[in-house]
Parts: sequence; C-alpha cells; structure tokens
Amino acid sequence: MMSTTLPLSNNRVAHYLERGTGEPLVLIHGVGMQAGAWYPQIDDLSSDFRVIAVDMPGHGESTALDANAGLQDFVNWAIEFIEALNVGPVNLAGHSMGSLIAAGVAVTRPDLTKRVAVLNGVYRRTAEARDAVLQRAAELRSGSIDIETPLKRWFNAEEAQRIAAQKVESWLKSVDLAGYATAYTAFAKGDEVYADGWNKIACPALVLTGSDDPNSTPEMTRQMASAAHSGNAVVIENERHMVNLTAPDEVNRALRAWLQTEPVAESMKSEA
Repeated sequence: MMSTTLPLSNNRVAHYLERGTGEPLVLIHGVGMQAGAWYPQIDDLSSDFRVIAVDMPGHGESTALDANAGLQDFVNWAIEFIEALNVGPVNLAGHSMGSLIAAGVAVTRPDLTKRVAVLNGVYRRTAEARDAVLQRAAELRSGSIDIETPLKRWFNAEEAQRIAAQKVESWLKSVDLAGYATAYTAFAKGDEVYADGWNKIACPALVLTGSDDPNSTPEMTRQMASAAHSGNAVVIENERHMVNLTAPDEVNRALRAWLQTEPVAESMKSEA
C-alpha cells in the first residue's frame, strides 16, 4: 500500500493511502478515525479499483482546518482534494462524518462524483439527538474525550468485534484532540446542511446503515435513498455504527454492487 501526501492550498496537505488500479474510489472516514479505518474495504476492493483512503483534516497526517470550520469547509476541502488528484470524476464513499462530506460533494459538484455511497450517515436528526451530539462536541472542545462510551455503543462482545474495537480505540487515543473537536462540531451541526439537496443527486447513490445504529437510523437511510434520483437503501441486520468493520463482507458486497451500477450521463446530472 502506498502512503502519499498531496499539497493543497494555504500550505495544507492531505495524506492518503492508495492501493490497486482501475476506476478511482475515494474513501472518507468518520470523526476520530483515520484512513486505515477502511482496511477491510481497501483489502477487498483494491483488487478491482484504485482505492484512495484519505485522512480527514485534523486526522492522521492531514492538516487541520480552522477551528471554526463547518461542514461546508470540509466539503470544500474534499472538492479540492479530488481536483488535486486529477483523475476526473470519482466514486466517492464516506462513513459517518465522511458520509456528510461525500453527500455534500455529490450535491454541489456532481461533475466530480461518478457514484456516491453514504455509510452510517445522519439526516435531519431529532432535537434530542442533535442536543446530545452538540454536548459531546462541547466536551471535546473543553479538552475532555470519552472513549469508552462510543466503543460500548458501537461494538458488542463478540471476538470479531473486539478486534475491530481495539483498532478503533487505538485510533481514538492517537487522534489530535483539536482536530477531532473541530470535525465533531461540524458533524454535530451538519445533518441538515445538505439535506435539502438530496433531490439533486442524480448519480447512483448507495445509502447503508446497520439496523441497530441508534444515531444513523434505518429510517434516515431510507429517507436519503428515496430523495435521490437513483438511491438504494441497504440496512444490514444486527449491526451498529461501525458496520464497515463489523460486517465487512456484507458492506463490500453492497459497495461492489454499487460500483457496478451504470453511472448517470452528465446531461442528466445537469438537469437534476
């Protein structure tokens, strides 16, 4: 696997992992994670695609954005990164916060998005759910990080899940707290930023979650998929928020089916 740093504007860099050849597939992880959090997808999909897993700003080796950056700033960063790759339109997939970014790119820059996949995405949270994530964002900004609570929420006690949980725990312990806080605040406030734009997404859109994910719910998944022109909702039973790690075979099958979907012509995108 190749580790690469790509220069961006304002003396910033984006770090990414790359493996394979073929159509480009760009993967954007969630808050607190890093590019390696896509390891089951990199291992499987790189046999047929050029898989590019990027560190989100303020995570891994990618330069952080301004402390007050909102979701639009993260979307603009992703647009700049895709343009800097200079590979034309890409297949773009995101998980959690990364899925908000991916959807934002698909809404605003359909010319860069051949297909879009949203894994464990959020959409129009309830007031109670929004208050909970805003409170966690405030705790992070104060310098407090709670690792045990999300681990208990994301994983069960099964052996395979414990292995994934140990990896996630190591990533959370190594993340830059300031970068984590900035991204989480944007995530907490970002569920409605591009919500009205889903009807503009004309490219094939996979929207996937676990049936037991209380925050990225199956209902949210179905709503996003139904709003897109060519959306497909997939709910994996008995799975939670880190479904790409805990149910990699099912997720990889869904991603492969999505990647085989005929892309939409540019004329249809411009009419969306």
